[in-house]
Amino acid sequence: MEVILKADVKGLGKAGEKVKASDGYARNYLLPKNLAVEANAQALTEFKNSESSKQHKIDVDIANAEASKSKLDGRTVSIKAKAGQNGKLFGAVTAKDVAEAVRSQLSVDVDKKKISVDDIKSFGTYPATVKLYQNITASISVEVGE
Repeated sequence: MEVILKADVKGLGKAGEKVKASDGYARNYLLPKNLAVEANAQALTEFKNSESSKQHKIDVDIANAEASKSKLDGRTVSIKAKAGQNGKLFGAVTAKDVAEAVRSQLSVDVDKKKISVDDIKSFGTYPATVKLYQNITASISVEVGE
């Protein structure tokens, strides 16, 4: 019996593959546990449609990431912080602060977890990297002043 796997099945295949399984294995294990569906015309059509919609979503995400990269790459964001007499900051400038500055100054919504910057503990200009998508990163500068 031919089935389309909904989840990875050890020894049989990965999710989304069309595989041949024995009738008993398919009827008694794969279908009741919702690990697969029978490969009929309707299931094949739905599978192809879902694959094309997944690919379309990936293409849209990549296009958005490229647009954000063009807005961010090489730009500088300014952050104001308070410091003591010796120029050392009270606390530190973190990725959260950088994400808020990017959102307000450059109008690009970036998750703080996707920003890699060392903890900034004094005034100056520091490099930061923003990961927008797989293999798509933007380099920005963070300028910390009073």
